[in-house]
Amino acid sequence: MFTAEALARRDRAVTLTALAILAALAWVYLVQAARGMSAMEMHAAMGMVMSPLRPWSLVDAGLLFVMWAVMMVAMMLPSASPMILMFATINRRRLEQGRPAVRIGVFAAGYVLLWTAFAAVAALAQWALHAVAFLSPAMLATSPVLGGSLLVAAGVFQWSRLKAACLANCRSPLAFLMTEWREGARGAFVMGLRHGTYCVGCCWLLMALLFVAGVMNLVWVVALAAFVLAEKAVPGGGRVARAAGILLVIGGAVVLLRPWLG
Repeated sequence: MFTAEALARRDRAVTLTALAILAALAWVYLVQAARGMSAMEMHAAMGMVMSPLRPWSLVDAGLLFVMWAVMMVAMMLPSASPMILMFATINRRRLEQGRPAVRIGVFAAGYVLLWTAFAAVAALAQWALHAVAFLSPAMLATSPVLGGSLLVAAGVFQWSRLKAACLANCRSPLAFLMTEWREGARGAFVMGLRHGTYCVGCCWLLMALLFVAGVMNLVWVVALAAFVLAEKAVPGGGRVARAAGILLVIGGAVVLLRPWLG
């Protein structure tokens, strides 16, 4: 017979393993996509690709959406893990008390849906930037004004009340679930949507910074994912967020002023 504590540990282990496998598969996809992008850049440099800025088709846009959606899973699942694990723990306790529980996947689906919607918006934004030649074949901003403005905007947002409110909900899984709990599968899905809303609200401008250093620049992708995890999970995450805001504003100012400084 398993004790209640042993069952809770097993549930957490199973959930954590599933999240790790899903995130790992997403990262494998990104690595393969980045390798393909590097090969295209090499061909372009050798003159083998005559029109790297050709108009994109709907198929291109669809593939771009898939890339963004998988990227959001890879980047955001680690920072969402504490919330999902807390949901699993509360579910186990409810089962022990003879109360109805809901599959964790229903809650997670609501969360993933919000980031999938963000991926669609990001793909459309990238399509528009490509159409006006504001992005290079490597998918990074060619305009210092665009790149610098994104950095400054992200830095200022790190000090905003909206950022602080969204980050507070992301950093307190138990408090969120205690105040937002809803019964049934529909309630769990709505909770996932609400948590996803806070998460997107907290990080959307940080994700937009992918346009600054290259959407498929894996070093930049890993750095952003690590930072998001740090500001949500480490002690003093709020101070980490504000300190990063100062650095982003400084970096943005440098990018904006560089053309005039020579």
